[in-house]
Amino acid sequence: MSRIAFIFPGQGSQYVGMGQEASKTELGGKLFLEADEALGFPLSSLCFDGPEEELKQTYNTQPAVLTVSLIAAGLLNEKGIVPEIVAGHSLGEYSALAAAGALGFAEAVSLVRRRGQVMHDTTSAITGAGMAAIIGLSAEEVIAICAEAAGAGAVEAVNFNSPVQTIISGTKAGIDRAIEIAGERGAKRAMALPVSAPFHSSLMNEAAEIFGRDLEKAEIGDARMPVIANITARPETSAAEIRQNLLGQVNGPVRWTETVESMLAAGIDTFIEVGPGKVLTGLMRKINRDAAAFAVETPASIEEVAAKLA
Repeated sequence: MSRIAFIFPGQGSQYVGMGQEASKTELGGKLFLEADEALGFPLSSLCFDGPEEELKQTYNTQPAVLTVSLIAAGLLNEKGIVPEIVAGHSLGEYSALAAAGALGFAEAVSLVRRRGQVMHDTTSAITGAGMAAIIGLSAEEVIAICAEAAGAGAVEAVNFNSPVQTIISGTKAGIDRAIEIAGERGAKRAMALPVSAPFHSSLMNEAAEIFGRDLEKAEIGDARMPVIANITARPETSAAEIRQNLLGQVNGPVRWTETVESMLAAGIDTFIEVGPGKVLTGLMRKINRDAAAFAVETPASIEEVAAKLA
């Protein structure tokens, strides 16, 4: 019998039209209605019809991806597909916590909306900041490159996505210099990403301070199954640990490779990416090709995976 983990995507997986098929199910219609009511605007319409530029705004993207992901998780549960352990990439950690019962749905969708607003507001004044992907070098090599490039401007290795893919974050000058050095050191690709904020870096310290006050007031309970935290890459279940990890995540790294390795070490052999896109499924192939990996969002894709697992 398969030992299953649910993994939840983060920002960047959104697209106009996502969730529309799932909204026709009883659960999908219910959760979209709850999201619309909790946020005070029609998130459902934004997901289904756009405009894309509005959906891409971080304060809209975060509740949108979370809602679509949790609908898919619920539809999997209805098929009897229940994970032993869950994890999520950055924003996806909130989806994982909601799936594990540590966050109620309305609380989760409101909290990530606020998270997105704080991130947007505190970084909009940082001119030229952003992120870049370095592909084809080890994490250790990228960390060393960032240390060398820091003389040009702040830059840090922040998302350790696979053994050969690391995301860096910082000022434009620091990122440009790091990209230049990475090219000299033999990186297969080194490219700026289409984001305008230095997520998960020390440049997010102000955001962490402000959002920390929101986390203090949030209703967070113990998780009913282990949730692998981004910043520790360890399974957590207690509300106190979860709250602390979510705070640290704002300006701390996403240790995704270690997160997946932690689940593999626990005996997980089947990973289901739950939500829009297939980013995490692609990363799984770089981390461990032997594990089964599926991506689901629509009722049709859930039916297909349920049949395979049966």
